Amino acid sequence: MSLATMLVAADEHAIDETHHWLLPETAEWVFGLIATAVVVALFWKLGVFKMVGKALADRTAKIQKQLDESSAARSAAEAEAADIRKAAGDIESERTRLLAEADTQAEAVLADGRVRLDAEIADLEARADAEIAAAAARGSDELHGEIARLSGAAAEALVGSALDDATQQRLIEDFIANVGRTGVNA
Repeated sequence: MSLATMLVAADEHAIDETHHWLLPETAEWVFGLIATAVVVALFWKLGVFKMVGKALADRTAKIQKQLDESSAARSAAEAEAADIRKAAGDIESERTRLLAEADTQAEAVLADGRVRLDAEIADLEARADAEIAAAAARGSDELHGEIARLSGAAAEALVGSALDDATQQRLIEDFIANVGRTGVNA
């Protein structure tokens, strides 16, 4: 006989000995009830039921606190969302206001720049006119000086070639005598 056959036979023999196929034996009922009463009495005596009740109450309080916090956070988020939606409407008006303000400032800067440019142009024109006049005066003075130098050189060349030594000597003596009489410095 194999082991499996022996186990099946033992199992069939055990089923045959019970008084009912669903209910346990009377001794099992009695000892089970006594064991349960002892365990319940010990739990009662040691306060296990109170600890379990307190743990459940604490857990309930913790869950309620989390629910309250999440409700408050949701209310705050909804209020903030409403503020953001309201501000979004204000953004367009603020944008329009800022652009108008920027346009006004740009126009003021342009007008100020034009005034400064006109003043600088007038100043540059006045300086240019003064420089032109100074250059013309310098040119005129240089031209007079050059003409005088060239005339002196031409006169000296003419006098040197047209005058003989005797006439030249007489002119020098007349000049010295004239200077001595009038007292004019040469």
